[in-house]
Amino acid sequence: MISKEEFTTLHSEIATYIKRTPIMRSRLLNGLAETEVYFKCENFQRMGAFKMRGATAAILALSAEERAKGVVTHSSGNFAQAVSLSAKSLGIPAYIVMPSSAPQVKKDAVKTYGGQITECEPTIKAREAAAAKIEEETGATFLHPSNDLNVIYGQGTAAKEFLEDFPELDVIITPVGGGGLLAGTALAVDFYAEKCKTIGAEPFEVDDAYRSLESGKIEFNKTTNTIADGLKTNLGDKNFPIIKDKVSEIIRVEEEEIITAMKLIWERMKIVVEPSAAVAFAAVLREKEKFHGKRVGIIISGGNVDLSNLPF
Repeated sequence: MISKEEFTTLHSEIATYIKRTPIMRSRLLNGLAETEVYFKCENFQRMGAFKMRGATAAILALSAEERAKGVVTHSSGNFAQAVSLSAKSLGIPAYIVMPSSAPQVKKDAVKTYGGQITECEPTIKAREAAAAKIEEETGATFLHPSNDLNVIYGQGTAAKEFLEDFPELDVIITPVGGGGLLAGTALAVDFYAEKCKTIGAEPFEVDDAYRSLESGKIEFNKTTNTIADGLKTNLGDKNFPIIKDKVSEIIRVEEEEIITAMKLIWERMKIVVEPSAAVAFAAVLREKEKFHGKRVGIIISGGNVDLSNLPF
């Protein structure tokens, strides 16, 4: 496991390739939540999501020989974009496996960033098989979107920045899908805060992380019927031990609560967030009593939205 000193060094190394995103507040949303809420706006990150951090960290960890052969990943959108842009910034090839069901806006963005797309059936098995074939044919290094330690460490730098700007936070809440952001955040909180807690938030429709924390082993979902398309993946053996050890709890929310939270952020803060990014604020609105009087930090994970398919 990485040390605090190594984590700090990693952050400085990726700083050239990422943005230090702003932290925003809304008096009206504070009133609705009945507490102080701070939003770390990773929707303003390069390529529009926090995943630029992890992709950059993972690529920088490769040797020169490995980089020359490129990188490959499978992703429904945001990590695909992140790997494509990170690879372009570092001048290496990026091979991206995307399910045929991925939003067209995200496919278009990958192409813009120089990623070479291979489409497959919308199943984890098909994605993994296609990525493995490319890895074998090209010698490219596979980067997992969330279950890779360097990716996890990179994602955690958002929380490090958060705590540097607002060290008095009582809790940081992130959405959880594959678990990379939540695990990285928990590590950063452990390193840079004394009293802050880390909490995850996810839809009831894909509550595998909640059930995993309850059972102590990785659980899976039988269906993925949620508007939060970025949260349909499962935890992995790299991030789950961190989550199990360092995350206080995971709060589940209903689909309508996600839509309400998303709409509030759009209307009141005048910023674009994707459904997955609204899940953490939905959790605060659902559990107002739990957070009353607390200073709550929320990581807005991304803002890559198909504007032709909004839920409101």
